Amino acid sequence: MALAARLSHFLPWARAVFPGPWRSRGVAGCRGLCCTWRLRGSEVMGNLGSFKRSFLFSALPYLGFETFQVFSQAALVHATAKVFRVEEILEQADYLYESGETEKLYQLLTEYKESEDAELLWRLARASRDIAQLSGTSEEEKKLLVYEALEYAKRALEKNESSFAAHKWYAICISDVGDYEGIKAKIANAYIIKEHFEKAIELNPKDATSIHLMGIWCYTFAEMPWYQRRIAKMLFATPPSSTYEEALGYFHRAEQVDPNFYSKNLLLLGKTYLKLHNKKLAAFWLMKAKDYPAHTEEDKQIQTEAAQLLTGFSDKN
Repeated sequence: MALAARLSHFLPWARAVFPGPWRSRGVAGCRGLCCTWRLRGSEVMGNLGSFKRSFLFSALPYLGFETFQVFSQAALVHATAKVFRVEEILEQADYLYESGETEKLYQLLTEYKESEDAELLWRLARASRDIAQLSGTSEEEKKLLVYEALEYAKRALEKNESSFAAHKWYAICISDVGDYEGIKAKIANAYIIKEHFEKAIELNPKDATSIHLMGIWCYTFAEMPWYQRRIAKMLFATPPSSTYEEALGYFHRAEQVDPNFYSKNLLLLGKTYLKLHNKKLAAFWLMKAKDYPAHTEEDKQIQTEAAQLLTGFSDKN
C-alpha cells in the first residue's frame, strides 16, 4: 500500500519524467508546461509502446530503491532476530553447564551443530568432551565423541581466530585425540597444544582455565617417563620439556586470577607439592580439593583421588 501511494504521487505530474525549471515558474510556467505536454500528446498517442517503455525506465530506479529498502529492513530484522536467538541459546547453554546438566547441554547444542557461530561451536566441543568423560559412556562412544569435539573446536577456530576459548578448546581436543593416535602423534601435537594455550592466555590473561591448562602441559612433560623421553629424543631434535616448578607457577597464577575456580587446579597444586616433597603444602591443597563442592562427574573423581592421597599421608605417618 505504501509503495502504491508513493507511486501515485508522481503519476499525475510526471515529475520523474520532467524534472527541472518548471518548479520555479509559477502559474505561467505551469501553463507553458501544459502546452508543451499537449503538443507532445500526438507523439505519445502515436507511439504508446515508446511512452510505456519511457515511463517504465523512469519508474524502475524508484521501484528498485523501494524494493531495496523493504528487503534491507527485512534482512536487518532477520539478522537481529538471529543474534538474539544465538544469545538466548548461549545463555541456556551456560546455565546448563554451571548446573552440571551435561547430557541436557549436549542435547541442546547438537541441535545447532551446523551453526557458523564460534561461541556456540566451542561450547559444543566442550559438551561433547564432557559427555565422553561420563562414566556411563562406552569406549567406542568415547572415541567418537572425542573426534567429534575436535571437529567442532576446529570449526570454531576457523570462524573466529580471535576467540581465546576456541584456541583453548582446540588445544584440549587435540590432546584428547592423541590418546588414540600413538606416542609419536601425541608428542608432535604437544607443540601445537602449547602454542594454542599460550595464544588463549595472550588473548585473555584473566582466563584461569587457560593458565591452569598450561600448568597441566608443564606438569605432564615434567613427569614424562624415561622411556617416553627417550622416544621423544629419537623423534625430535628438541622434544618438549618442562619442570614441576614451572607447572606450580601456572597453577598458582590460575588460583590468583580466580580462587577456587576448579577442583582439578586444587588437586594439581597438591600433587605438584608432593612431587617437590613439600607435604605440608600438599596436604593443604589436597584438603581443599577433597572439600570442593561436586558439580560434575569430574569433581566427584577429584574428590575421591584427593581423599586417597590424603589417606596415604595418614598411613605413612
